[in-house]
Amino acid sequence: MNLFYAPDLTNKITTYDFDKEESRHIIKSLRKKKGDILHIANGKGDWFDAEITKVDPKKTEVKIIKHTPIPPRNFRLHVAIAPTKSNDRFEWFLEKATEIGIDEITPLLCRYSERKKINKDRYERILVSAMKQSLQAYKPKLNALTSFADFIRGVSEATDKFIAYCQAERPLISQIKPGKDVLILIGPEGGFSIDEIEQARSAGVIPVSLSPNRLRTETAGLLSVTSVQLKNMASKTSK
Repeated sequence: MNLFYAPDLTNKITTYDFDKEESRHIIKSLRKKKGDILHIANGKGDWFDAEITKVDPKKTEVKIIKHTPIPPRNFRLHVAIAPTKSNDRFEWFLEKATEIGIDEITPLLCRYSERKKINKDRYERILVSAMKQSLQAYKPKLNALTSFADFIRGVSEATDKFIAYCQAERPLISQIKPGKDVLILIGPEGGFSIDEIEQARSAGVIPVSLSPNRLRTETAGLLSVTSVQLKNMASKTSK
C-alpha cells in the first residue's frame, strides 16, 4: 500500500488535484491509471480513499469516495532534543521517531549544543516521508529551534515532564504513566549544563536515566520514544 500526503484535504472536499511532484510519482513511478484507488492522509487524523479521475503527470485529479477519521492515541508524546552536529544522525532520529510514534518535536538550543541552525523545511519533508512510509494518519508537529530557557518557561503543568541525563538515578521506564501526556528533554553530546538541569528541576521536570550506558543524543531520543510507546502498549495488553 502507498500513502499520499495532502495537508489541505478536509472532509468537506469531494475532489482533489495533486501537485506536479506527487502527480509524477503517481503516474510515472507507480504507473497508476484512471479508476485506480489511492489512499491519502492529511496528517491531522483524516484518512481518505480516492479514485483517480484524470491521469496527468502535472496535475492528477481524484474523487474522494471515502473519509475515515482516525482517533488519536490516548496520550501525547513530545520530545525536546538538541540537534546533533551530524545532520544525518538527527534526521535519522526524526525518521525513526515518526515511524515508532511521536506527536511533537522541539529542537533545543542548549549551552553545549554543537548545531545552532537547522533546516526546518528539510526536516518537515523527512517527517512527511516517514509518516507515509509507516502508514500513519498523523504527522508530528515540528517546532522551531528553541533556546533551553525559553522552552522551560513554556512547559505545561498538565504534562509529565522528564529530563534525561547520565547522573540521574530514576529510570524513565519506571516513571511513565500509561495514558498520560509525556514530555522528555534530551541534551546534546556534551550533555545538559548544571544550570540547565537546575532550571528544569525548578520547573517541575523530573530527572531520569535512560540506560546505564552513555548514549548518543539520537539514540537517547529514540530510546525515550520507544520506552513510552512500549509502556503504553504493555498497559493495553495487560487489561
